Amino acid sequence: MDINFNKNEDHNKLLITDLKQKFAKIKLGGGEKRIEKLHGEGKMTARERIDYLLDANAKNIEIGGFVGYGMYEEHGGCPSGGVVVKIGYVKGKQCVVVANDATVKAGAWFPITAKKNLRAQEIAMENRLPIIYLVDSAGVYLPLQDEIFPDKEHFGRIFRNNAQMSSMGITQIAAVMGSCVAGGAYLPIMSDEAMIVDKTGSIFLAGSYLVKAAIGEAIDNETLGGATTHCEISGVTDYKAKDDKDALDRIKNIVSKIGDFDKAGFNREKSQKPAFDEKEIYGILPKTRNEQYDMNEIIKRLVDNSEFDTYKDGYGQTIITGYARIDGWAVGVIANQRTVLKSKTGEMQFGGVIYSDSADKATRFLANCNQKKIPLVFIQDVTGFMVGSKSEHGGIIKDGAKMVNAVANSVVPKFTIIVGNSYGAGNYAMCGKAYDPRLIFAWPSAELAVMGGTQAAKVLAQIETSSLKAKGETVDEVKEKEVFDKIKARYDEQVSPYYAASRLWTDAIVDPLDTRTWISMGIEAANHSPIEKKFNMGVLQV
Repeated sequence: MDINFNKNEDHNKLLITDLKQKFAKIKLGGGEKRIEKLHGEGKMTARERIDYLLDANAKNIEIGGFVGYGMYEEHGGCPSGGVVVKIGYVKGKQCVVVANDATVKAGAWFPITAKKNLRAQEIAMENRLPIIYLVDSAGVYLPLQDEIFPDKEHFGRIFRNNAQMSSMGITQIAAVMGSCVAGGAYLPIMSDEAMIVDKTGSIFLAGSYLVKAAIGEAIDNETLGGATTHCEISGVTDYKAKDDKDALDRIKNIVSKIGDFDKAGFNREKSQKPAFDEKEIYGILPKTRNEQYDMNEIIKRLVDNSEFDTYKDGYGQTIITGYARIDGWAVGVIANQRTVLKSKTGEMQFGGVIYSDSADKATRFLANCNQKKIPLVFIQDVTGFMVGSKSEHGGIIKDGAKMVNAVANSVVPKFTIIVGNSYGAGNYAMCGKAYDPRLIFAWPSAELAVMGGTQAAKVLAQIETSSLKAKGETVDEVKEKEVFDKIKARYDEQVSPYYAASRLWTDAIVDPLDTRTWISMGIEAANHSPIEKKFNMGVLQV
């Protein structure tokens, strides 16, 4: 191993350590004191509930663990968006589990909470997975009600999705394990089956204080909407559980009896580990943005037996395309190549940039994978499309549009990994969040932005210094550097993978060594949903 490999390895391992430390703090939710208070009430935390529900020793992945990171600080923060979402196995069946974290503002819904819940439902709907709600929430966080209540993608969309999933035949199970107030009361009751925990669970459109204020009736919350009321008088809930574990055991029993599902039929063979050591990814992935590396070496450490059948290897070399297997599943891989290459015509092509021939190759490969019913894996390290007169005259916009069209109209499931740069229209062409990947996640080395931090800061600094000069202010080299550094620092914060993950632009930030698990579980989930549409790219400027 050379010295550069060792430097890269040290750098990337430090990023992983930082990731784990940040997430360890997030997993505490509202903090240890609030966890102790919850335990004192005889309740489990959201994460404890999910851990008890999911099959022991089976793999699971967490969606949106960093949601809310660095947001709402003026309101005390909102770790994980106040809700924990995992895809895992209950009695061997793959499910989506959504659990309110009552240690975070009593499980109240912030705007980002609604977005995360909608993402969980979207995953269940796309993949036709059973979804389990573990409800313990005080309802909408009132200081931010205008950002969560009335719009299309706000709180009410949750119940619309409940109804849609019911008509699609997607199993929904709810356990009321704490407060379930106002509009939130509809979620468990719009599920197929609902249970409530005695003495700690409650459901009502308005609590006792509001009832007293509204109609003058004096009544306690347990009589108003506790387990006995809803299981024996109103009939709102189907089962009464004595405690959290009893409710979770009942969910396990229900799930264990769900029938088999129609499969999409994606090809799978026996899984094989990569022949090359996966940990070498840390040394291959460069420390800096302008350093070159061979994406083929990353791919070989992600795919089964390190076997990768390249497609059009000598053509359009800034995008790599080819067939492989990940945990036994057949996949089509589309990846950016950052290495500077020399074409057969002698022309230099700069890595990380999409040229006309690269876009043309990718479009053809996308069509092939759709025809063969092979899931697609995009590995992003892209700075955008090539610019300049030669590219414009060669029709780069037209070729780029073809690729974007093929990505948008693909009917096979798509999965996106952001390993490095994800800039501008390159993000779109390589299946960014706007193009409906079933799962999209980033490595700690990722950056998402319209353009790189240095380039963007230079442009913005030029605009700002010109504005200062126009006002008659003196701008010397020291002032120019001060302006540039200030803008660069702000921009760097916004391109961070944590900034993206906090806003759910990606589903997670993951250790590269967990990539195979995410792709495998994602394809397994997608296999629950047979493909009903045909691949059609519509009208194109050919």
